[in-house]
Amino acid sequence: MRGMVLKAPRTPLVCESRPDPEPGPGELRLRVRACGVCRTDLHVVDGDLAQVRPSVIPGHEIVGVVDAVGPGVSGVALGERRGVPWLGQTCGTCRYCRAGQENLCDAPGFTGWTRDGGYADTVIARADFCFPLPDGLSDEAVAPLLCAGLIGYRSWRKACEAGPIERLGLYGFGAAAHLLAQLALFEGQAVYAFTREGDLPAQALARDLGCAWAGASGEAPPEALDAAIIFAPVGDLVPAALRAVRKGGTVVCGGIHMSDIPAFPYAILWGERRVVSVANLTRQDAAEYLPLAALAGVRPHVRTYALKDANLALEDLRAGAFTGAAVLKP
Repeated sequence: MRGMVLKAPRTPLVCESRPDPEPGPGELRLRVRACGVCRTDLHVVDGDLAQVRPSVIPGHEIVGVVDAVGPGVSGVALGERRGVPWLGQTCGTCRYCRAGQENLCDAPGFTGWTRDGGYADTVIARADFCFPLPDGLSDEAVAPLLCAGLIGYRSWRKACEAGPIERLGLYGFGAAAHLLAQLALFEGQAVYAFTREGDLPAQALARDLGCAWAGASGEAPPEALDAAIIFAPVGDLVPAALRAVRKGGTVVCGGIHMSDIPAFPYAILWGERRVVSVANLTRQDAAEYLPLAALAGVRPHVRTYALKDANLALEDLRAGAFTGAAVLKP
């Protein structure tokens, strides 16, 4: 197999060739056909998420074909297309797993962080944490749905818990937001897109998708929002979003990492506004979201890179050099 390996935080990935790994009990070996490039990969590479093993292959939006089946696996055939997400394993016994909150597991494993991921041509994954993928979507189109799509969906559900949403704000109009915008519009919600200052391509994409408004994150929306979801890892956006939502509105922090949230006046939280975070995802999220995304016609805007150009893809993501999502192809 061939993979792009992170040897140490804040260093370029290194291309390595290794013997093909063999799946252990309960595992599958998949030949990778596409792997999305997620902002969480940047957090792994940049050391925002602490290094937990000497080296790791990043990548957790994996589309692959089953190439070998480990002992104890049933119901999976060679040649099946499967998706491998960020949550790679859980303990199954802690209070959160027992309560159906596996995304909060006390002893989880994560694809591309604690387990080798999909910046490779081959990956080993737990069979019970892989899932079938909808027909009609290419490998490149479905890969971003496996994290950007799923975390957007979970964040959206959190935002909807306080009641119906007519006006939804999305801060950081990248992979997750441009996918969620399509779902929210399908559900009849008006979407307000907030981007980096001067990011005209992202604002143009938002308008092309049908968003009611697009502007810089420092701007106030033309109407008070029912809810706002923050995908950009920028703590300064929390007070901005609180100012943008109405009384009783919700601000959801949708990332795994965020810079420090600055102090803000109680007045912008008062009025039963609330701030909540989203942690990881569950297999049930995938079971609900993937068919819904297919029904809603959700399609990512994708820039494709060769596997060997993974470092370039990460740099382009960091610099905001493309709109939508990036995908690596072995």
